[in-house]
Amino acid sequence: MGAPTTTSELASLSSASGWINSSPLTAEGLHGKVVLVQFWTYSCVNWMRTAPYARAWAQKYRDKGLVVIGVHSPKFDFEKRLTNARWGAKNFGVDYPVALDNDFAIWRAFGNQYWPALYLIDGRGHIRYRHFGEEEYEQSERAIQDLLAEAGARDVDRSLVSVTPQGAELAAHWDDVKSPETYLGSGRSENQVSPNARLQLNQWALSGDWTVQRQAAVLNEADGRITYRFQARDLNLVMTPGPRGEPVRFRVFIDGHAPGLAHGVDVDEEGNGRVAEPRMYQLIRQSRPVTDHTFEIQFLDSGVQVFVFTFG
Repeated sequence: MGAPTTTSELASLSSASGWINSSPLTAEGLHGKVVLVQFWTYSCVNWMRTAPYARAWAQKYRDKGLVVIGVHSPKFDFEKRLTNARWGAKNFGVDYPVALDNDFAIWRAFGNQYWPALYLIDGRGHIRYRHFGEEEYEQSERAIQDLLAEAGARDVDRSLVSVTPQGAELAAHWDDVKSPETYLGSGRSENQVSPNARLQLNQWALSGDWTVQRQAAVLNEADGRITYRFQARDLNLVMTPGPRGEPVRFRVFIDGHAPGLAHGVDVDEEGNGRVAEPRMYQLIRQSRPVTDHTFEIQFLDSGVQVFVFTFG
């Protein structure tokens, strides 16, 4: 018999710049397996909210022939560093193989455009199911079950996994989200106004000594601030500490006051927190009813880099 045929999508795994949790996987080695490929980047809240399902599927169906592969295609430069990608995988319990796609070669081979994106590939190497973004977990799991049965797996459990997301992994309240993903670097910045302006919904402002780079705004002197008029249950901000990794202290406020019970997991009730790792920080989590508020973050130390606000 000749060698099994492979698709260009799975063959592209050979272009990975490295692997986490596994030696390099190949299209030939995956022949006959049902493969779930998920594109992710560890600071992306949209991916975080899908992570509990991918973990549960990997565990439940591993013995039935499912191979889950995370393809880490970094949105920001700091996510390209191996130590940071390893931290992200460990922090979110990603124990299945991860291909590092720093040059987006695998991304391009799949023709992908989204974080997160899920592709299900049958035992012959053909893509049979795609899903972009969050939700549709039942449809995705049913597709996994169908392909496993088609591949010859016996006694595939047709129940659905049960997950209990916590923290940043909790599904968004989409009906309450009236604020869009907002980038602070010059490459994709929108809706920035003067720090003296009266903020309207989804407008934001920097005050203090900042240098705005393509991906991020960098604070040069302590006591820099960001204000944002937002409406959502959750407000998150992707940040990295100072250039030598020194933690950066901060305080957050809602409408000029400490957040109290509306504090996120990375802030106490008084609004205190610190940027100690390069990642996403959940700063606000409100209870319903959700209305618009003015958020402010004050940095007590210099050096912080701020990348993007996200909401949920």
